[in-house]
Amino acid sequence: MNSPLRTLFLLFGIIGCGIAGCHNNKAGQDDQQAAILSHPPYASLTDSLSMDKVTDKAAIYFRRAELLSRNNLHELAVKDYQRSWEMVPDEYTATRYASTLAILGQTSQAIRLLTDCQQRFPSNPAFPDLLGDIYQQTGRTSEALGVYDALLKKDSSDFEAWYEKGLLLERQKDTAGAILALGKAYRLQPVNTYALELAHLYAEHRNPSALAICDKVLSKDSTHELLDPFFIKGIYYSNITQYKKAIVQFDSCIRRDWKFTDAYLEKGIALYKQKAYDTALSTFRMTIQVSNTYPDGYYWAGRCYEVKGQKDEAIRYYRQALALDKDFSEAADRIKHLQ
Repeated sequence: MNSPLRTLFLLFGIIGCGIAGCHNNKAGQDDQQAAILSHPPYASLTDSLSMDKVTDKAAIYFRRAELLSRNNLHELAVKDYQRSWEMVPDEYTATRYASTLAILGQTSQAIRLLTDCQQRFPSNPAFPDLLGDIYQQTGRTSEALGVYDALLKKDSSDFEAWYEKGLLLERQKDTAGAILALGKAYRLQPVNTYALELAHLYAEHRNPSALAICDKVLSKDSTHELLDPFFIKGIYYSNITQYKKAIVQFDSCIRRDWKFTDAYLEKGIALYKQKAYDTALSTFRMTIQVSNTYPDGYYWAGRCYEVKGQKDEAIRYYRQALALDKDFSEAADRIKHLQ
């Protein structure tokens, strides 16, 4: 046999082995899945599906899919949702099918399904909501905004669409647009979630409207358990450099929950900005005590040691911050600076 022909036969042999291996893997996977479905708690449903006289197979496939989903067997569940949907394409099956596709990262299939469902069931808000979520999760911002704008064109009082649009605009750094959208959501539905999201955005941009919103939320807090309004007020005062007022708010958070790590951190930063380095260091140490896996606490303790001239201690704390978060560039920069 000449050399080129020998090479060709060898190549076919390698490809054949590869295909055989794939078939073997696929067969093994199919056997494993069949074994799962033939044992409790799925066995009775699987047996029902094998009976020719069963008329409502779509419902049985759906029930088995729900059970598989509850046990985190989404790869098997999605097949049953698909079978149920193909037999009886109802709205609830579609939402469960699309959600499971999204969980498995099969976003293209989920988008096609949801786009189809929007046409089939135009009055059901679940489909555009899910579609908007998937667009956001996959970084398709313009498509996500298009979904929310379409919803608002149909119904300008859709507070959930205003809220989701506001969050998306906030992530895009469109502060004015985000405030407008979140403000609309809050006025239409004055719940704490919307109020505090809007207040936090105001606080980050030194707008005193943050205080009024937080005070309004606190006035309705009959259980005296809310933390976020105090924290947001603290952020506002820190941003306008009124650090003593900020510390009062962070202390209010800590009194309600002594494990509120972010409150210790922000209090420590406010003390640091006032050059109260020893007190700030004690506060950052408390941050570490509450959560020893919180890199920011170690970083700011390192800042205190650095400003106090204790270089070795500072480097040690910066390295700990970097060990907890390898992308903590500020800690890496401080180590380079000190070395």
